[in-house]
Amino acid sequence: MSLRDLQAKIGRKEARLAVIGLGYVGLPVACMFAQAGFDVLGVELRTGCVQKVNSGSSPIEGNEPGLDELLQEVVAARKLRATPDYQALRDRDVILICVETPVDENNIPRYEALRSALSSLGPVLKPGALVIIESTVAPRTMDEVVLPLLESSRVGKLNHDFYLGNCPERVMPGKLLKNLRTVNRVVGGMTPETAQVIVDLYRHIVQADLDPTDCITAELVKTVENTYRDVQIAFANEVALICEAAGGDVWKVRELVNKSPGRQMHLPGAGVGGHCIPKDPWLLAYGAHDKDLALRLIPAARVINDQMPLHIVDLLQDALQEAGRSIAGARILVLGYAYLEDSDDTRNSPSAILVQRLRELGAQVVIHDPYVKEYQGNLQEMVTGCDAAVLMVRHQEYLSLSLSTLKSRLRLPVLVDGRHVWDPEQVSPVGFIFRSVGRGYRK
Repeated sequence: MSLRDLQAKIGRKEARLAVIGLGYVGLPVACMFAQAGFDVLGVELRTGCVQKVNSGSSPIEGNEPGLDELLQEVVAARKLRATPDYQALRDRDVILICVETPVDENNIPRYEALRSALSSLGPVLKPGALVIIESTVAPRTMDEVVLPLLESSRVGKLNHDFYLGNCPERVMPGKLLKNLRTVNRVVGGMTPETAQVIVDLYRHIVQADLDPTDCITAELVKTVENTYRDVQIAFANEVALICEAAGGDVWKVRELVNKSPGRQMHLPGAGVGGHCIPKDPWLLAYGAHDKDLALRLIPAARVINDQMPLHIVDLLQDALQEAGRSIAGARILVLGYAYLEDSDDTRNSPSAILVQRLRELGAQVVIHDPYVKEYQGNLQEMVTGCDAAVLMVRHQEYLSLSLSTLKSRLRLPVLVDGRHVWDPEQVSPVGFIFRSVGRGYRK
């Protein structure tokens, strides 16, 4: 099948689609293309996930507006089904790959899932099919990893036996469907013609800009945009530490700084989590790993943001000391374990670093999170008898907490806020010993 023939099939919605990986990225993508009228097959190795999808039940927890209803709709309409079997891909015209691409302890990309998907796909790839990588990858990965694997496993040639491009995802838990519809996308193609066909495909589900370019530019854009955020957050966090040391209030400082034209200081906080921001700077840096280029800013930002959960421990120790209590043996309630508010996503959660350090110091840790199954429970019962509470995630449930009730159930009036939920003016009348990121304390 020629690229022009494929383009025509996409226009008529006759192209048969497949999505490899039915996680936070792949599942909503599969659902939206199915809703648009395409026949969509999801490939997922987790059999429990396959069973849930085929029953119309979303495997994604947390608050995802519209996703449960959309999944039920497209499964009932027989527009979407899931399977763990790559053999089912033999009749698919377009395959989107949405698998994880983490980094290891040395910040080197781990492409096991991507390599496995490509190696399994190659032998069953339909002649003339289009492969699109949605996963975020380091610059040069399309040329140096994806293309060689497909050519060797398929024993075919690019732009003759198959076509290849990338359209890096830009979704966020809690806004999966909204982001898919309304956020601009960069579309990379191994040729300009391929990029245009991918634009034509995504136009069926994306209402925002679709900017065609080459694959390496798409790789760079995605990793740069998340690295930008990481560096900006690191700046905000370092300013917060300076404000604490100087006796200032970072939130008042930030408000006034942002009144100046062209300034937009990011939010400081208890750490940066998720699947993107903690790793994408390392993916960007890896694009130059074999060149004589000394990177300074990006690694420094990563260090600052990784240290913030440990800074929360320092704030807690200081507050406990004021209350006459050592952290060793203290019972600490941690409010929130997901990396993002109103989500069940715990990938690279700052709370995990906090909890590990608290246990190393001899504290007993009680964890509550309304969205993470293993940490759900009655909050009022869980807080009773704890020596301190540490807020790590700005879940909606925590915003309406009664401070007086919280204080009455704690053994000690110690409260640490890592996400700017409370102001000192709210907390002081209740009688808490209060610490929060970016606020100096004069004893």
